Amino acid sequence: MATKKEETSSSENPMVAYNPGLLPYGSNVGAPAIVPDDIETWKTDQAIKTNQYFNTRYEEIKQEYRNLIEQYEWNKLVYRSKYSFVPIKGHTYYLYQRKDNSLFLSLIAPHEWNQLFIGAFKLDSEDKWHKVEV
Repeated sequence: MATKKEETSSSENPMVAYNPGLLPYGSNVGAPAIVPDDIETWKTDQAIKTNQYFNTRYEEIKQEYRNLIEQYEWNKLVYRSKYSFVPIKGHTYYLYQRKDNSLFLSLIAPHEWNQLFIGAFKLDSEDKWHKVEV
């Protein structure tokens, strides 16, 4: 006659694993302890990295905005200046200031005459003036 202990199979007892070798965790007292990872350290590190990214990106956007405003101001200055020719895209033109403080755009380079030189500009394919170095 079978004893009570032998009649109980491991499938009837939820406290005993049927095939402990297939489990992703330890199923007996001798198995290594399951210790949760230190998530707070990871969260702190990721928050620092993310904040650095956003701060860097913010500074890049601020610089991009400053450059855009500067381009806008130069374009406004050139388009408000006086010139009596149709500028050709891709050519360099020179902006000067007269004695009465009015501005004019010229084909003549600064080394070819004695005028108050403001800057050199090139017209691109989108009709925007870009300041160039002479």
